Amino acid sequence: MSQKQVFIFGAGYSGKAFARANTQAATIFGTTRSEEKFAALRQVGIAPLLFDGALTGEIGDALEETTHLVISVAPEDAGDPVLNAAREAIARMPALEWIGYLSTVGVYGDHGGAWVDETAACRPVSKRSVMRVEAERAWLKLGQDIGRPVAVLRLSGIYGPGRNALVNLENGTARRLVKPDQVFNRIHCDDIAGALWQLIAGNTGGIFNVTDDEPAPPQDVVTYAASLMGLEPPPEIPFEGAQLSPMARSFYGENKRVANAAIKAAGYRFRFPDYRAAFDHMWASGDWRDGAPRSPMRGAKG
Repeated sequence: MSQKQVFIFGAGYSGKAFARANTQAATIFGTTRSEEKFAALRQVGIAPLLFDGALTGEIGDALEETTHLVISVAPEDAGDPVLNAAREAIARMPALEWIGYLSTVGVYGDHGGAWVDETAACRPVSKRSVMRVEAERAWLKLGQDIGRPVAVLRLSGIYGPGRNALVNLENGTARRLVKPDQVFNRIHCDDIAGALWQLIAGNTGGIFNVTDDEPAPPQDVVTYAASLMGLEPPPEIPFEGAQLSPMARSFYGENKRVANAAIKAAGYRFRFPDYRAAFDHMWASGDWRDGAPRSPMRGAKG
């Protein structure tokens, strides 16, 4: 089997988790908008490149050898920044075997708490989700045009080391907002990485919900995290009276239960099928703060 070379446009939180899970000795390039982030990318095995919406010679050279392309850049008002800058270069990539696009379950919009799978209608509510639907279609169309499989991974709420309710409890920002019957799915960053590597291994295209098995009320997650830490959970706050940013409020305007049978049918088995399994692991290993195992937190809330 030939050596894989993966290029990630937008090597952020999920991209770094993907690189940490590189058991295939693949070469990985990844872009960032800031040279200050180069060291962190190198630390997880990503060769860093700058991308601020313009295609550089360095990026062009790396794309020439790339077999698998991952896009983790949000669309903007002017469209998908990667397609805008690099569509022609991608169409000419001689070694390209597969494209993966990281999207969001927000494309489904609100389904009143009903279950949705990949065949459900996309009826996005927010502007950012409308743009995601357009970007998904554009990437799928490019794949058709150049005869390469495209996998669209629709991700639910991303969490993991450094981004979770344990961290929020420690720093005093955790809240238990209660909106009756509201549920969300979640996905640990290690399962995003695992699903990507699974799809890459088979050059598998299609649309996949990459999300856990258990849509749950958000306040339950905070309560569970507090129980692990031996803390009293913060008081419940009724949603209607809560002070929220417009973006946070818009998340609560969408209620659905997202099914994940398609990615399982593609051969992936979740490392963390629900939030309890993930929080148990993060707390026991001590990697919940930033990925570096440490001794458990002192008992009192700081």
